Parts: sequence; structure tokens; C-alpha cells
Amino acid sequence: MPAPIFIGDEVSAAAYRLAGARACVPAPAEIDSILQWACEETDLVLITAEYAALLPPQQLTQAQAALDPLLLVVPDVRGHVAIPDLAAQLRGQLGVAT
Repeated sequence: MPAPIFIGDEVSAAAYRLAGARACVPAPAEIDSILQWACEETDLVLITAEYAALLPPQQLTQAQAALDPLLLVVPDVRGHVAIPDLAAQLRGQLGVAT
């Protein structure tokens, strides 16, 4: 199994490198192409919420729905962009939101 690929800021990338992931810190204009490359190279892609927010929403949704590779949006160390509250979204869709 190939090593996971992390896409995000330099500080977070250093931590993911220590954990054994390949890390990319792309410029905003390169995120789209780096994500496509990462999806072809590994079974697990991790992208910070900050970098995921720079992608077109439809592209991010399609990449997450594909499930191969698994794409996870993780918190960024600086906390600039919050990760979506999936549990709250699901409760709202099911009509059981509190």
C-alpha cells in the first residue's frame, strides 16, 4: 500500500511527514492538479480544510464521493477554516436536527 498523501500548509505537512505521509504544500493555483495527482498515486489523501476550501465545491464533492482513493478533509493547524460538521448535516437531512 502506498503511503498516504497530505496536502496542506507547511507546519501541518511537517507533522504528517513525521507520521510517514508524503506531503505537498502547493500554491493555491496548483491545488487542483496536485489533488488529481494525489488521487492517482495513493489510496488515502488528506487535505486541510483551508486547502479544500480553495477547490471548486463540485470537484471536492466528487473526489469525496469516489471513495477510491479515500479523501479526508482534516483540520488545519492554524484553524483558519473549520471542517464541516458532518453529523449536524446528516441530522438536518434526516429531519432530526435539534
